[in-house]
Amino acid sequence: MILYFTGTGNSAHVARRLGALLHDEVEDLFSRLRERDHSSLYSDDAWVIVTPTYAWRIPRIVTDWLERTELVGSRRVYFVMTCGDGIGSAGKHAASFCKSRGLTYCGCAPVIMPENYIAMFDAPQEAEARRIVAAAEPEIGRLAACIAGGEAFPEPDTGIGDRLLSGVVNRGFFSLWVRDRKFRVSAACVGCGLCSRVCPMRNIELVAGKPQWNGSCTHCMACITRCPVSAIEYGRISSGKPRYQCPEH
Repeated sequence: MILYFTGTGNSAHVARRLGALLHDEVEDLFSRLRERDHSSLYSDDAWVIVTPTYAWRIPRIVTDWLERTELVGSRRVYFVMTCGDGIGSAGKHAASFCKSRGLTYCGCAPVIMPENYIAMFDAPQEAEARRIVAAAEPEIGRLAACIAGGEAFPEPDTGIGDRLLSGVVNRGFFSLWVRDRKFRVSAACVGCGLCSRVCPMRNIELVAGKPQWNGSCTHCMACITRCPVSAIEYGRISSGKPRYQCPEH
């Protein structure tokens, strides 16, 4: 079974492509995360967890959910992480999680997809985004072949820089940067409530017809990128930047 979490569609695309190549069931974790649903899941086939990369690790919202949810049946787990450049030593932490839960770690692999974290970086224009998505297809195929053959993903070489990124930098990122106080909404807001509905943390509510962020953000960027009138900004950082959604999502 393939389980995925996505904010802007990159991981959804990769998960669905893997599902098509492997003829395997694909489940979006959004509702389970939003509803804090930790009921067990069963799969005869290996588990494949597809997520974006948050500060060179699996997103904490997914890790927290996995720690509270029993995966029944197969004990083998693969991790596939979409990213703009790399995943640091995320595999080390995924392997540690598997060991703590009695699961068999089968590797953690990156898939380069368009940058979507507009709270810090620039997202590509649509033509470039489509080029990057298309360029990811051979790697998705290679990962599917490994899974189908029961082979572990090849482990990438990592050094002290990767360990720092997935360790000290990750902790600092979440403690110092992942906040929602910079989100604001312009007069263009039409009060449709989509931002609230796409938030996996239930962190956004409409107050007098306008979104209000309540301090539990995970920086998935779903609210800002999926606003139909581009009314949401993240301070001045996002001003004028393309709002990225995977063109295949």
